[in-house]
Amino acid sequence: MLERDRYLSFPPPGRDPAPSILESFDAKLLTPFAVLGIRTAGEMLIDIEYLPRGVATLAPTNKLAAKTCRQIERYLDDPEFDFDLPFEFRGTAFQRRVWRAICAIPSGATLTYLDVARQLKSAPRPVGGACGANRIPLVIPCHRVVASHGIGGFMKARGGQPIEIKKWLLRHEGA
Repeated sequence: MLERDRYLSFPPPGRDPAPSILESFDAKLLTPFAVLGIRTAGEMLIDIEYLPRGVATLAPTNKLAAKTCRQIERYLDDPEFDFDLPFEFRGTAFQRRVWRAICAIPSGATLTYLDVARQLKSAPRPVGGACGANRIPLVIPCHRVVASHGIGGFMKARGGQPIEIKKWLLRHEGA
């Protein structure tokens, strides 16, 4: 397990995220549902991480981080805004197929894990695993994938703040 994955943005109660984790961002943007930690590498967006709302913000440190923040703000103003940011689908071949399918889900719509699985001739559980491995949420809108009978998981969680974020995003989009 990578050091940063140990914290998954929302640490267990009473435990603070590692300071080095919180300092490794190119921007930290306050939103109505979380502080978004943005990481870039060269000319590519590589990570958007949901951090607790109490985390200090950070002005963008490079042009791509600034562009990412502007586009997130546009999305917050207009849930139908389409992101246009340079990124790679960095994952396994299966994860990349899932993420491409998720990118095709329009704002205001949802698909179930089973729907996506059927499109890909797979099963719902691996689709959920690929959603949980998504490193650039909002841009790859995994919040638009829900369970057949309920909201499903989000950020490798089935409850708590991650699910509240997913609900906020779906309400924002009118889903």
